[in-house]
Amino acid sequence: MFVLSNFLHAVAMVINMVLEALKWLVIIRALLSWVNPDPYNPIVQFIERATEPVLAPFRRIVPSHSLGIDLAPFFAVLFIYFLQLFLIPTLLGFAARLG
Repeated sequence: MFVLSNFLHAVAMVINMVLEALKWLVIIRALLSWVNPDPYNPIVQFIERATEPVLAPFRRIVPSHSLGIDLAPFFAVLFIYFLQLFLIPTLLGFAARLG
């Protein structure tokens, strides 16, 4: 069972790193929206492509046209933070019980 325990621990750590990177990409995208960067810049295009699947559901829930400000990045970061506080410790606890 220690193999499954180690596997779950590794999966939890990888998920945590991916969530952390995604959180920073969402924050960077929100900051970039303030300065109006070149849309043809490959880095800007990568950030937009990487974060749009995360931001789109929040944009459907909280429309920005009525408020004048896009709150989707705020709620996306909160959701990612929630996943880091709930999902990662749950996986690590489960791995510890198996090991």
